[in-house]
Amino acid sequence: MRLHFRLRWIPLIATLLVAGTGIALGNWQTRRAEEKIAIADAIAARSQLDPLPVTALPERAAPEEFRPMVVNGSFVKDWPIYLDNRPLNGKAGFYLLMPLRVAGSERVVLVLRGWFPRDPLDRERLPSILVPPGDVTVTGLARASVGKLMQLGETPALTPGAIVQNLRIADLAVASKLPLDNFIIEQTNDLGDGLARDWPRPSAGVDTHRGYAFQWYALSAAVFLFFIVTGFRRASKPNA
Repeated sequence: MRLHFRLRWIPLIATLLVAGTGIALGNWQTRRAEEKIAIADAIAARSQLDPLPVTALPERAAPEEFRPMVVNGSFVKDWPIYLDNRPLNGKAGFYLLMPLRVAGSERVVLVLRGWFPRDPLDRERLPSILVPPGDVTVTGLARASVGKLMQLGETPALTPGAIVQNLRIADLAVASKLPLDNFIIEQTNDLGDGLARDWPRPSAGVDTHRGYAFQWYALSAAVFLFFIVTGFRRASKPNA
């Protein structure tokens, strides 16, 4: 029997919508992978640079993200902030964020000191974490922010020792009345405080994005192939 393809408009429109959506989502995942590759390349390039002293920057200026930084100063121990819902290796925990007053000035920079596990029985029970006395040297990477998590409800008031999910530097500057610089140092050196510093990198997950992109493209191809095959099958029936 000679086969002919019969065009049906409703299946065609449905096929175009589903295939187009799959291609768009595949392209989005591909772009996300490319963005993370670019971030990884930037991190690798900047990691070769010597640490930039905070004092070499004008006040309120922000360095390139992931630029190695170094600062000498003392922690403002009265203003710890605990960032909730920061898991590490499958364990629930917190990041400890603390201001550091730059030696010889009134300038203050925020330091993301490290990670510690959450008490499994009482979320608000926090351990006593060593605050090094006097001036210390902190090295790390410049970050524009602490990241943003999906949050239900409003952020609680920023007070010393507050437990929050998200934080803006400007909000903490207002609450603490500290002249904070417009960036954060993600600490990498160990000051004997017992905190973990296995910081996640935004460049991670390239293979995951590529895998999702492949799945969306495959779905689009499968939908289009199904439309073609079923069109020929319907045309081959005597009463079709």
